[in-house]
Amino acid sequence: MIDTHCHLDVAEFDADRVGVLDRARVAGVAAIVVPAIHAAGWDGLLALCASADDLYPALGLHPVYLDRHRDSDLRELEQAITEHRPLAVGEIGLDYYLPELDRAGQQALFEAQLSIAKSADLPVLLHVRKSHEDVLTILKRVGVKGGIAHAFNGSIQQAQQYLDLGFRLGFGGMLTFTRSSRLRRLAAELPGEAIVLETDAPDMTVAAHRGERNSPEYLPDILRALSEVRGESPDVLAALTTANARAVLPGLDLIDPSGSRRLSAPPT
Repeated sequence: MIDTHCHLDVAEFDADRVGVLDRARVAGVAAIVVPAIHAAGWDGLLALCASADDLYPALGLHPVYLDRHRDSDLRELEQAITEHRPLAVGEIGLDYYLPELDRAGQQALFEAQLSIAKSADLPVLLHVRKSHEDVLTILKRVGVKGGIAHAFNGSIQQAQQYLDLGFRLGFGGMLTFTRSSRLRRLAAELPGEAIVLETDAPDMTVAAHRGERNSPEYLPDILRALSEVRGESPDVLAALTTANARAVLPGLDLIDPSGSRRLSAPPT
């Protein structure tokens, strides 16, 4: 399995990060994508990902932290991408759920980062809350390589538009809650090629650990929920979602959970 969205670099994991990683590997997690949220965290995130072959960085400026971003951050993002060549640009996007966030400012930041991603020929990891139509409009205007719409919770029609643009859709802990009937129905109806797995740890935890810190070691819970709603075996869905993630994030390589060898690259 691949956890395509996990904030493993944040302070919530400082006390036991090594143990979390060990348990995730034992659970079958062969790669973890670690997206950034603000420029101040890039160095630590890059250092973390450089410490293990199964951790992959994405660099970007999260819309929720709009008031923390500096005018120079976009220039520094371009420089960091050139120097470090991350897996993707992210986490970027639009958040209309929080009314205090300036929409025009978010849109300008989002479009600028998409342009950077396009110039670097990198996919993007999208944060989208209550803003699918504007995100899709901007994506169509800028034109990027594709990527992942993280924590997808839109309509089937919106899902198809993302797929048409070369994106996959991330499903996480909310899928494990039986009350998430609309989301579970969506996961059942989508073509299998649309879906990738994610935890968004330390947030959006699974039902079995409600009220606790989320962790990449809980990714099998999400896989089991996906198996339940689609009526397909976990092994088949693990292989499918892994192939989907590697198709849209072509820099991903996989490490055998035993740590003994690197798994083969996907066909081009």
